[in-house]
Amino acid sequence: MTRAVHSGESPDAVTGASAPNIVMSSTFVIDEPVSFSAQDKPDDAPYVYSRWDNPTVTVLQDKLAALEEAEACRCFASGMAATSALLLSTLSQGDRLVMSDSNYPGTAELARKTLTRLGVDVVLADLSDLEAAAQAITAGVRLVWAETPANPTLRLTDIRGVAELAHSVGAEFAVDSTFASPVATRPLLLGADYVVHSLTKYCCGHGDAMGGAVLGRRDKLKNVESDGQIYMGGVISPFNAWLINRGLATLPMRMQVHQTNATRVAEFLEGHKKVKKVLYPGLSSHPQFDLAVRQMDNYSGMLSVQVDNGPGLVERMMSDLKIFHYAVSLGHHRSLIYWLGTDDLMQSSYALEGPALIAYRAFAGDGVFRISVGLEDPEDLCDDLAQILG
Repeated sequence: MTRAVHSGESPDAVTGASAPNIVMSSTFVIDEPVSFSAQDKPDDAPYVYSRWDNPTVTVLQDKLAALEEAEACRCFASGMAATSALLLSTLSQGDRLVMSDSNYPGTAELARKTLTRLGVDVVLADLSDLEAAAQAITAGVRLVWAETPANPTLRLTDIRGVAELAHSVGAEFAVDSTFASPVATRPLLLGADYVVHSLTKYCCGHGDAMGGAVLGRRDKLKNVESDGQIYMGGVISPFNAWLINRGLATLPMRMQVHQTNATRVAEFLEGHKKVKKVLYPGLSSHPQFDLAVRQMDNYSGMLSVQVDNGPGLVERMMSDLKIFHYAVSLGHHRSLIYWLGTDDLMQSSYALEGPALIAYRAFAGDGVFRISVGLEDPEDLCDDLAQILG
């Protein structure tokens, strides 16, 4: 908790202000010669231009690095900007990427459509299964990308196990840890080379600012900084960085309440006659509960639910929910719910067939309601869902 409050911050040297300043300037007056190009920018370079570095963004990056126990962090305008920066600065034509076949649809579509168009060989695999991962992660792989817990199936990847597989063939390993947050899992300590966050979610926590981050060793983030951030230009606004930094101060406390509330909602739904399956890492019924216990310090507030006639409930949810918002995104202080149909995701994002599709349906069936449990009274949340389910 102390790191979340204090890391990256110090009282203003001029005014004594306790809270960090918002430095909205796009450019900075310099008093020593600096190259007009950011190429080979030294670590101790002064602030020159906010696409290169900004004092408010630095505060956020330092705090995130402390929470993830990372050497360095670079922040971006959104989670997808961070994802794109890492993938496009790491992979080149002819490289092979092994990616989880169940992850955030935006990431899945970027890999399947854009990266393949640029000549990257994309191999999809069920990284929640170490045997399947071992079959996919072979000599010649440049990067392995996992998301744990995965969106929207809540499947888990054994981070330590997959890291060992990746490193055994000379590949690097990146983990999208958005669903977990730094409170639940710190992938770098388990062997990952990079960790990615959509800061829009739990790290911000209030649904009012977008951002993304890539963390890892300082030397590994050099290309992410130059190619992915400075050249591609997807930098975060200082105001958004200030909002997210403020959200991080309460992240450990919020994640405790998210977990407590999600556990109560998951138990309520698991006992409801119209619910077919509840997927939540904190339930002993989760197929990978033992891994969750080993790998997660907090089970987060995300759960997915199969119910009878899921699509038929959507319109009622839109009109009749009193507390839940029927909306995309997650990790906010308010509770959100959204239907994710399997057929739609297969057509738009995943394109899985055969055994891979069967394995996906084993978790998600014909679709799930993805629920982001917020900070409201959990009994109020259960009552809100009950009046929809009947």
